[in-house]
Amino acid sequence: MSKLWGVGLGPGDPELVTVKAARIIGEADVIAFHSARHGRSISRAIAAPYMRAGQLEEHLVYPVTTETTDHPGGYQGAIDEFYERAATALAGHLAAGRTVALLAAGDPLFYSSFMHMHRRLADRFDTEIIPGVTSVSAASAALGTPLVEGDQVLTVLPGTMPTEELTRRLRETDAAAIMKLGRTYPGVRQALSDSGRLADAYYVERASSSRQRVLRAAEVDEASVPYFAITIVPGPEPATRIALTPDGAPASSEIIGATTDSGIAAATNGRLRATAAGSRVADGVRAAAAHSPAAASTGAEPRATQSGQVGEVVVVGLGPGAEVWTTPEVRQALAEATDIVGYTTYVNRVPVRPGQRRHASDNRVESERAGMALDMAKQGAKVVVVSSGDPGVFAMAAAVIEESADPQWREVPVRVLPGVTAASAVASRMGAPLGHDFAMISLSDRLKPWETVAQRISAVASADMAFAVYNPASSQRTWQVAAMRDLVLEHRKPQTPVVIGRDVGGPAESVRVVTLAELDPAEVDMRTLLIIGASTTTVFDAAGGPRVFTSRRYGD
Repeated sequence: MSKLWGVGLGPGDPELVTVKAARIIGEADVIAFHSARHGRSISRAIAAPYMRAGQLEEHLVYPVTTETTDHPGGYQGAIDEFYERAATALAGHLAAGRTVALLAAGDPLFYSSFMHMHRRLADRFDTEIIPGVTSVSAASAALGTPLVEGDQVLTVLPGTMPTEELTRRLRETDAAAIMKLGRTYPGVRQALSDSGRLADAYYVERASSSRQRVLRAAEVDEASVPYFAITIVPGPEPATRIALTPDGAPASSEIIGATTDSGIAAATNGRLRATAAGSRVADGVRAAAAHSPAAASTGAEPRATQSGQVGEVVVVGLGPGAEVWTTPEVRQALAEATDIVGYTTYVNRVPVRPGQRRHASDNRVESERAGMALDMAKQGAKVVVVSSGDPGVFAMAAAVIEESADPQWREVPVRVLPGVTAASAVASRMGAPLGHDFAMISLSDRLKPWETVAQRISAVASADMAFAVYNPASSQRTWQVAAMRDLVLEHRKPQTPVVIGRDVGGPAESVRVVTLAELDPAEVDMRTLLIIGASTTTVFDAAGGPRVFTSRRYGD
C-alpha cells in the first residue's frame, strides 16, 4: 500500500538517524532526495548506510538555489515550478502503490524542503512524518553547554531576516539560534553586535559532520560561511570551557563512513565505520549501534606525523584491472601513504601494509570522500585516493581537485598520478579501434541530465569519430544502452563495429566484436566498456581472433 514518509535524518552523522527512520529507509520502495544542480545530496549520503540494493531513487534537482534565473516568474517562479514537477514525480510513484521515503536533513518540518511536498501531497496520499534531530540540537551539543534552562525563552531566527528585525528579536530573547547563514552572515553579525549579544555568540559549522567547526561568532571569516552553519547564543552563561576549533581547522581529523550490507558507505562524522552484513535488530530494524570500525588499521598504529605539519593528497589510477598495469610511480605513492581512501572495490586492490589505514566507501559519495582525504591531509596525513583506470577520466581526480578549491584546503598539496585508462586497455585487446580522433562519454545520468548525454552522443556520432562509452549500465540503469544505440544509428551504418569489453584485466575478462545493429543491452553492465567504431573502423580475421583498427588516414 502506498505511503509518503517524511524521513528526518538528523544533522549529518548517520548514527544520529533514528531507529524508525533507518527501518523505513531500508523498507521503502522509493528513496527521494533533493540536491542542487551539482548533484551531490547531503541527505542521500546520510541515508546511504540504511539503503538496500535495488531501491528506486528519485533525485529531485533544484533548478536554482542562490544564483539568478531567466525564468519568466523569476526565482520564486522557478522554485514553484520545480516543486510542482517534484510533487508530480512523487505522486506517480504513490499512485502506482509504492512507498516513498522523502529524505530531509534535520527534521522534515523544521525549515525543510519536505514541507513543500507535504503541502502538495498529504491531502491525497497517506503520509507520516518521522521527526529527526535538528541542527539546533546538534549545534548545542557541539558547544557542550546548555542552550536554555528554567523559564528562559529560546528564539529560532532565520538569518534572512532584515538586520534591524534580527537586532530587535535578539535584544528581547534569552537565547537564540540563527539559521540560514551563508551569504547572510555579515548582516547576522551586525545584528549580534547591535543587540549586544556578539560576545556571547558562537558559530557552529556542519554540526556533527567530519567538517564540524566551532568558533566565536565574532571571529568567523564572512567569506567562508556555508549555508549549513548556525549561530547559537546560549541562555545560561557557560559553566565549562567551550571547545573551539583551533585556527579554524576542522574539529576532527577522523571521518566515518557507515557501510550497509550492500557495501554502501557515506563519508560523514568521526571514524570510518562498517555495518556488519545483513545486521538487523528486532522486527528488521537496521541497528545503528551495530557499526564497527572500518577505517581499519592493519595491525599497527598509523605512522605519526609531526604536529602542525600538513600532509598531502595524491590521487592515483591503479589501471583497469591487471596488477601489471599499475605504474611504478603509483606503487611508490601507495607504499608511502599513511591512509588509503577510495571506493571499496578499488581499496581492496591495494596490498595491505602494516600501519596503513584504509578508508573504503561507496562509489556515490565522491565529494564526501574528497573532503575526508583533504581533511586528513590537513592534519598531517599522507593520503592516497585510489581510482581504477586513470584518475582523471570519470574518476576521483575531478572530485578532489574541485573540493580542494575550497579556501579551507588551499594549503593542502594535491598531486594526480596518471594510470592506464579502461578505454586503452579494451582497445589494446582488439588492436587499435581508437587509432584516430576519438571521444569518451559516460552514459551515467547521475550527475548530468540524460538530455545532455544524448546531445553529446549525437554530436560525436555525427562527427564520425570512434568513441569509448564508460558507465554504460548499472542495476538501476538499464535502458541507456539501447537509447544510445538508436541515437548512433541515426548517423552510423548498422554494420559499424562495436567492441564489448568486460572486466578487462580481471579474472572474468571477455572482449568481443559485434555490429552496432547487434548490440544487445542485456550483455552490458557496469563492468563493461564499449567502443563504438567510426566509418573508417575495420574488422578483419587474424590468428587468435578478429582484429580491429580505425585508420589514421581519413577520406582516402
